[in-house]
Amino acid sequence: MDEPLPAMPVKGRGAVSNPAGRFEAESRHAVDDGWDLDEDLPPLRTTVTEDTCRTVLSWNESPDLGFDRSINPYRGCEHGCVYCYARPTHAFLGLSPGLDFETRLFAKSDAPALLDSELRKPSYRCRTIMLGANTDPYQPIERHRMITRRILEVLAAFNHPVAIATKSALVRRDIDILAPMAAKGLASVGVSITTLDRALARKLEPRAATPARRLETIRALSGAGIPTMVMAAPMIPFLNDAELERILEAAAGAGAAGASYILLRLPLELKGLFTEWLETHVPGKASHVLNQLRESRDGMLYVSDFATRMHGTGVHAELLARRFRLACKRLGLENARAAGFGLDRTRFQPPPRAGDQLALF
Repeated sequence: MDEPLPAMPVKGRGAVSNPAGRFEAESRHAVDDGWDLDEDLPPLRTTVTEDTCRTVLSWNESPDLGFDRSINPYRGCEHGCVYCYARPTHAFLGLSPGLDFETRLFAKSDAPALLDSELRKPSYRCRTIMLGANTDPYQPIERHRMITRRILEVLAAFNHPVAIATKSALVRRDIDILAPMAAKGLASVGVSITTLDRALARKLEPRAATPARRLETIRALSGAGIPTMVMAAPMIPFLNDAELERILEAAAGAGAAGASYILLRLPLELKGLFTEWLETHVPGKASHVLNQLRESRDGMLYVSDFATRMHGTGVHAELLARRFRLACKRLGLENARAAGFGLDRTRFQPPPRAGDQLALF
């Protein structure tokens, strides 16, 4: 039997390989077939498929999220962040959480119209909608698809509160919608900054905005009067956790009002994908990173219970939490949940549609 070839990084991509998802009956491995071809393989292109969803709101009952409904305009994410906890969701589509997740995308073009319909239902009760709970609503294909922008236009028309999570500078495009909403207490934005080291960022999140552009984004959003938070996430032992205070300081200097952090989460296939990435890009640190994660996850690489999944347990996790609290106190940063989700839901009102009968009073 041929020995599998070692995984090789793909330029501009985060995952090192494309393993089958957990629901597949077979696994795939690259092997050397003896052919020695001179020409390079073609670049790994991104494809986009229309996602004909029947509903656009996703609901959750998680006590550690701070919101119960969200919208993800896209499935998969071209940013290619190797640590993304959403990667395993691609297995539900019969695709790999590896390279498929960042190259085979699905766009919900009907999302704005579906949202309009759902918000008009007599049974609907208004609470903050989270944009980007799973995949980034401002990933590169949003530049021309503009699904996120059209969703914001619907929310603005309904005076519906929205919180956004992104690591893209593209959110600045929509300041013309977000600033008037924020003036009514209807909008906030969280910008994720994983590291200030551009070289490390290029390996961890190859197609996301650079750390400098994210700081510029915080400055632009906060300067427009939009409550803006920094998400120092994920914190990875021995890789970027030493930067926690520097990230918070830089974000506070750019105008961030609040902050949060998350200890690296490795659910399902992500355990293998991230281990593979470590062994490829930082082999000398791989065992240290994984051993420290196990010490912070009750001896395992991941524990999914609501109480500890975001921040972990043990000495390292407690130290990280203490460092975060002290830095926020020193910098005057609020808890991101309080700053980001305390939005006004009393203004919610479905706008009249063309042809609707006008009210008499």
